[in-house]
Amino acid sequence: MAYTVGIVGCTGAVGQEMIKTLHRRNFPTASLTLFASSRSAGKTADTPFGSLTIKLFSVEAARSCDVVFLAVSGTFATEHAKNIAASPGGAIVIDNSSAFRYDDDIPLIVPEINMKAAENKTLIANPNCTTAIAAVVLWPLHQQYGLKKVMISTYQSSSGAGAAGIEELRKGTALCHTKNSKEIMNECPATAFTYPLAFNVIPHIDSFQENGYTREELKVMWETRKIFNIPDLPLSCTAVRVPTLRAHSESIIIETRDDITAQGARELLAAAPGVLVKDDTSQNIYPMPLNASGCDDVEVGRIRQSLIFGAKGLELFVCGDQLLKGAALNAVQIAEEMHKMNWLKRVGESKE
Repeated sequence: MAYTVGIVGCTGAVGQEMIKTLHRRNFPTASLTLFASSRSAGKTADTPFGSLTIKLFSVEAARSCDVVFLAVSGTFATEHAKNIAASPGGAIVIDNSSAFRYDDDIPLIVPEINMKAAENKTLIANPNCTTAIAAVVLWPLHQQYGLKKVMISTYQSSSGAGAAGIEELRKGTALCHTKNSKEIMNECPATAFTYPLAFNVIPHIDSFQENGYTREELKVMWETRKIFNIPDLPLSCTAVRVPTLRAHSESIIIETRDDITAQGARELLAAAPGVLVKDDTSQNIYPMPLNASGCDDVEVGRIRQSLIFGAKGLELFVCGDQLLKGAALNAVQIAEEMHKMNWLKRVGESKE
């Protein structure tokens, strides 16, 4: 069975990746409808599915689809997602925003981990990019050894702030060849970030909260706990923006319930879906954003015994493409798994 698919927010970076990912992975698509605001509606988009005319979004038009991917703001999703998914006759909605991630009755899904939670659901939340990248590596380790504590430091690329973030980094980097820091701040004032990102790192992503953490850092804690169904998992995060173009990196330290070895973890992760072990320091092989960009799998390496937790701890480094596993790919994989489990067919049948 093939499905009528809609993408709302098709002109943004995530929306564009969704289009390419659907085609590249041969998702059974009978037709693809691209939705956007009045600013883009009526324009023609060249896609792997052919030349498509972008349509003005409406709830009614979106409900006519079998599956709808939302690559829009949380405000937009809050206003429209439930109406698109409402029964009878609605669509399966997979939302990439943060609007519903913390709602108890809406599943937050990483397909390699908790796909079962999406059964009989018509509105599904996609996790934060940083969470998804860490989760696919942490889950098999948790299943085998049990997680007791997790500490994460992130190195998040400029594209995490969208096209504006990439452009700001490019302009700032060009100025660095001839200007000093004060001149750069005057000639290329930061708008996508708090400060210029070129030749800089910024330990500030999203808004600061009363406890001193940023919302980005707390998202990793909240979402990992929900996805793993461990409400009290001790987890902390420091999120940092770095001057790379694409793919997020994370340094992760874990304490485990059972004894764990670096070699045992390598063997376990080598067999884990969505994970690519790149860990041979004798050959200088380890995860890097340059290699992880454009790749579906999350790279993991620098796997070593923790000097703090000893036999019950590891330290490791991961890199993942935040536009793919951190957004578009994870959303498409949710739809793929629903197709395999015959959960999408019920929606198509309800429209007949």
